Amino acid sequence: MCWMLSGLNTGNSALKNHPPLDTLAPEDIVALMDAADGRALRAVELARAEIADAASDAAIAIGAGGRLIYVGAGTSGRLGVLDASECPPTFSSSPEQVIGIIAGGKKAITEAVEGAEDDVRAGKAAMKRLGVSDSDMVVGISASGSTPYVLAALEEAERRGACVWLLTCAKIAARRGRRALQEEPPRAIHLDTGKEVIQGSTRLAAGTATKLALNRITTAAFIMLGKVYGDLMVDVMPTNAKLVKRAAGIIMELTGCSEAEAGRLLKRSGGNAKTAVVMKAKGLSKARAEKLLKEKGGSLRDALK
Repeated sequence: MCWMLSGLNTGNSALKNHPPLDTLAPEDIVALMDAADGRALRAVELARAEIADAASDAAIAIGAGGRLIYVGAGTSGRLGVLDASECPPTFSSSPEQVIGIIAGGKKAITEAVEGAEDDVRAGKAAMKRLGVSDSDMVVGISASGSTPYVLAALEEAERRGACVWLLTCAKIAARRGRRALQEEPPRAIHLDTGKEVIQGSTRLAAGTATKLALNRITTAAFIMLGKVYGDLMVDVMPTNAKLVKRAAGIIMELTGCSEAEAGRLLKRSGGNAKTAVVMKAKGLSKARAEKLLKEKGGSLRDALK
């Protein structure tokens, strides 16, 4: 007989004390996962200050011509690759500005590469290959906080002068690992997601919390870098019909022009909604609008003043 959670509290006590998962009804399995993910969101909220500091550091690095580099293994590595890959279409950022590195290389994105997370030499080599320097920010992502590949990469990045952060779901993670990281680093994000519904499966609550934290780091960083106006993705890349329509809609909303004129402005601007808005609002040519935006550090708000 399946055990039912109906009418019961699915908080921390229920997560710790329940019949075996394989005896539960589907609705009850999902209810337990809902409760665990609620705890993951709370963990992110509690780490708000650290996440905000990381976002500020990322904005400083990218704004100065450096890079934000994620390093992880398994699920943590895949989440870093995912967040990095979503930045160019959302913010028109260069693919070189946010980079995701995963232990085991591209193959590890879709399948497990045995032993990759334990390869210390590969972790260091990845930082050397990228030419990490003091202009970069490197975020090591490790749910356990003890992944050898990640800690080795952070050690090498720190040695090269990079701004180093560790994102982990383990309370004592910062005190584990390689010699250079035995003392708790000054920059760490701890997401206390607690016990997983399936023990050791960090693709669940830990993965959810990690994705939320990474979303916040890059989104806040690019907002600070002028990639957003209000809540509009003014630097969106119109690479398909849907995004062309979105870019035109942004131009219409900010300038009050017609749909037809928005389409013409988008074409004249070379597909850059931000440039198109400045062209219309200031009565400028594409070249002059681009120059003004450059002078204002890419900030549309400052360019429109």
